[in-house]
Amino acid sequence: MISCLIVDDEPYAREELKDLLSKADDIEVTGECSNAIDALGFINKNKPQLVFLDIQMPRISGMEMIGMLDPETMPRIVFSTAYDEYAIKAFEHHAFDYLLKPIEEERLAKTLGRVRSDLRPQLMEEIIPQELQHLPCYLGNKLKVVPVHAVEYVFSDLSGIHVATAECYVHTHLTLKVLEQRTSLARCHRQYLVSPDAISEIVLQETGAEVVTHSGTKIPVSRRYLKSLKQHFGYS
Repeated sequence: MISCLIVDDEPYAREELKDLLSKADDIEVTGECSNAIDALGFINKNKPQLVFLDIQMPRISGMEMIGMLDPETMPRIVFSTAYDEYAIKAFEHHAFDYLLKPIEEERLAKTLGRVRSDLRPQLMEEIIPQELQHLPCYLGNKLKVVPVHAVEYVFSDLSGIHVATAECYVHTHLTLKVLEQRTSLARCHRQYLVSPDAISEIVLQETGAEVVTHSGTKIPVSRRYLKSLKQHFGYS
């Protein structure tokens, strides 16, 4: 069985696609999500092999969501769109899988045939944003989209990935690896990323250093990352 997730902000569209997929004996819909934040959490936790992803979603689009996934664990993606002519041309040029809404059963069958023959994820670098502008976050049952420029630091512990701004303290399903690669946040410790703009001072210590943010928070800096952090501010 091929496990799949449907991501679409329109309930009717999700139900319609689910009904079409129910006719395929080897496809199992293991989840449905109405937004990118929930979808990221589901993908990281359940590792579906296939994701049907709507492009036009509020706050965080399907394209942005793809840029938030770790390439090493990315599922096979089938995009769906109602009218985005530019996106369709891009998909055809790079041979990506896409479905035009309303989805036709015959077109879906062809797409599933390609997926069955090759479930490996495709390289998305040509069409996804190279740098994230917003982070999908959550706090309890509240969803929140945080601008990257508002982030002071991010750190990980056994309970997950935590995002700190001057105004709030929330959590995200994004990994430190993705955040380091796709934002301006700088690695300063195995468990910490910090915004260079948030640094007030760097305090040197015998075993490394620590940075102090403008809000007064002290963040550890390991020897491994001290040199690159100092060079960011013009120190050798």
